[in-house]
Amino acid sequence: MSRLKAMSLSVSIDGFLAGPNQSLEQPLGDGGVALHEWALGTRSFRQMHGGEGGLTGPDEDFMRAGFAGIGQVDFGPKHARAGARPLARRSMKRLMGDGPSHHCPVFVLTHHARASILMQGGTALHFMTGGIHEALARASEAAGGRDVCVGGGAALVRHCLQAGLIDELHMAVAPAVLGREESLLGGIELVASGLRMVRHTGTPAGLHVVLRKG
Repeated sequence: MSRLKAMSLSVSIDGFLAGPNQSLEQPLGDGGVALHEWALGTRSFRQMHGGEGGLTGPDEDFMRAGFAGIGQVDFGPKHARAGARPLARRSMKRLMGDGPSHHCPVFVLTHHARASILMQGGTALHFMTGGIHEALARASEAAGGRDVCVGGGAALVRHCLQAGLIDELHMAVAPAVLGREESLLGGIELVASGLRMVRHTGTPAGLHVVLRKG
């Protein structure tokens, strides 16, 4: 049975997934790139984007584990809003690039029905209008028993946490302060969601925290 994971979520010290003034040109907002410094130099990240070499160690271990056994990916509202715009294909390419690193179906939540988009490298974007439960059902079926990863904006991850849907959560807390915008855990009772901390590892780039059900 598929489990739902939220993996490699880069979070600021004050709890934000992105900074202010987000746009298609700057999807992470002001200062948001600093959240991902822990991942950018790792071997897995470079391989995913066609590069060579890269760092090993704890950051690489968490980066690699974030994609191990993952069957499908669900993206959140930021991607869905881009997908609903008239120039959706260009918008999605600007967000994800010509050859996204997922190499598997991606189920995008949106309020606007539209045809699927096939990207280079085997990534297919399917736009879902029936809500998170429909998207998760489709993703789980397509995953064939492997786990499903939920990503995108904070709103979707928060919704899944509040509904008790997430089985495992990995946050990489970066040494950065963003001040405002997309809060990940504000007002959410993690204990009520059934998640318990099972691991925490510090590196020069930040603090990795893993919570899991059971």
